Formats: sequence, structure tokens, C-alpha cells
Amino acid sequence: MLANYFPVLLFILIGLGLGAVLLNAGRLIGPSNPNAEKNSPYECGFEAFEDARMKFDVRYYLVAILFIIFDLEIAFLIPWAVVLDSISGQAFAAMALFLFILVIGFIYEWKKGALEWE
Repeated sequence: MLANYFPVLLFILIGLGLGAVLLNAGRLIGPSNPNAEKNSPYECGFEAFEDARMKFDVRYYLVAILFIIFDLEIAFLIPWAVVLDSISGQAFAAMALFLFILVIGFIYEWKKGALEWE
């Protein structure tokens, strides 16, 4: 019974070992030129120690929405495309509705100017 799980255990051990090797290789081989500017905290394009009540630019949120739109689209379209020849008309209509909702979000992003950079 446990012999059936050996490939899974082997896969986990190889993954952990490869991850450890690559992390340590990056530390050993990569250049290290720290300075105050590189070590300073950076978040959302704003200085770290300003007033917490400052206004955020809406483009950060629009880019996040854009990422979610394309991420969801890929996450659902790839499995759907794999079984496209064996699905029913109802499943096809459900995916068409899903894509239509994503297109509405994309049009909203486009109208708000999230795709244009200054």
C-alpha cells in the first residue's frame, strides 16, 4: 500500500532538494552590492515613512484588476480548452458567459486608462 506513494515522496524530496540547491546557488554565485538605496523598503511607488492618509493613485488598483482578469482567464481557459471536444452546449455557454464578464472588466480597465502609461 505504501509503495504506491513512493513516487509522490520521491517527487517531494527532489523538489525540496532542487529548491535548496537553487536558493544556495543564487546566494553563492550572484553579486552582492548592497547600499542604502537597495536596502530601503519599497512598496507601491511611495516612500515608506509618509503620512498614512495620503491618496493612492488608482492605477495601482487598476493594474491589480487587470492581473486578476488575465490570471482567471488563463486558469479557466486551459482546462476548458483541453476538454472542448467532449463538453456539452451548456458548458460552452457557461464559459462564454464567463468570458463575457471578463471582457466587461477589460473594457472597464481600458476606459479608465489603465493600459496607458505616462
